[in-house]
Amino acid sequence: MVYLSPLGDPAAANRWQHIIIHQMEGPAGAARNGALAQAKDPARRGVTLWVETDGTVYWAVPETAIPTHGDGANRNDNKYLPNIATYRRVLKENSLGIEFAGNFPDVRKPATSAQFDALLKLLPFLQQRYNIPPDKIYAHNWIDYKDHRYCEGCELAEAARKLDYVPSAQKCGR
Repeated sequence: MVYLSPLGDPAAANRWQHIIIHQMEGPAGAARNGALAQAKDPARRGVTLWVETDGTVYWAVPETAIPTHGDGANRNDNKYLPNIATYRRVLKENSLGIEFAGNFPDVRKPATSAQFDALLKLLPFLQQRYNIPPDKIYAHNWIDYKDHRYCEGCELAEAARKLDYVPSAQKCGR
């Protein structure tokens, strides 16, 4: 993990309730470049965490920053999952975004095995830190209308949910 912005007190962090997994068309190095640009301007279109093709994770902005990612949960067609719980509810203000780079030039190219490994190591940390249950992890396409050529983030989000990590506060009923 490369911290471009150090972590602070989780109690002072934004109240993250969801995780949205994104994928971008970009060659190797695109996640690093995106993270550096995000660190300079936290409110720009982007995310908090960027994952490079080799599995390196960049934490780009403070936990209190709200990058502009997602389009406000505008998908209401139940195509990938029942959208009653997400429609206009999974927003940039309450969702932590993770961007996976590297499916260039073919958007249908899956994430690398190193990226899947990084995600499965990163998720329990994020879920525990912000008390996010597995059913609050989404692929970008599951909640927003996106590229019609493929389902952005779907394979990664399915792996995330299959991990089924439950934060200890949830196990205790908090």
